[in-house]
Amino acid sequence: MAEGEDNVAVTQRRRRFTLDEYHRMGETGILGADDRVELIEGEIFEMTPIGSRHAATVARIHHLFSIRLGDRAVVWIQNPLLLVRHQSEPEPDIMLLAPRADFYASGLPEPPAVRLLIEVADSSLLYDRRTKLPLYARAGVGEAWLVDLEASRVEIHRGPGTSSYRDVSIPPADERFAPLAFPDLTVTVRDLLG
Repeated sequence: MAEGEDNVAVTQRRRRFTLDEYHRMGETGILGADDRVELIEGEIFEMTPIGSRHAATVARIHHLFSIRLGDRAVVWIQNPLLLVRHQSEPEPDIMLLAPRADFYASGLPEPPAVRLLIEVADSSLLYDRRTKLPLYARAGVGEAWLVDLEASRVEIHRGPGTSSYRDVSIPPADERFAPLAFPDLTVTVRDLLG
């Protein structure tokens, strides 16, 4: 060490944001409409770009559920879910929400309104599995499906706990399964993936 240099350890600290601060960033233009970000436990994460297979899968599932459910659910696509207690506002790919006449114009949906949450994953697989699914479980989202495009499979996560879902199953490609909230909405992996 040269004479006069201080041997000072620098500790880096993360700056966490509240939901109010995050919303103000959007209102003031710090975060623009083209910024693909989400707030996860006070941290702002940049979301990965959406590829054509991912977009097509989201569109396919949206179409399927919209036709089959009609007015029994709001099919909410790539829009925010408010997790106040966790200072988070993720944007799941698809949610089936309890019907509301205003389509949630008066306030973003929170976990009690979620009948099913779906994340479609390709390059985001590890982030979805390690960060978002445990967050959804801790927030009390009753059921979440992870559509893994690379493995061409669906993971069904049920029974939210304090750190993860207690029940995880992977149905075979030709097996019929349904969300707990809509047992008549039976699908196969092929229905979801095409």
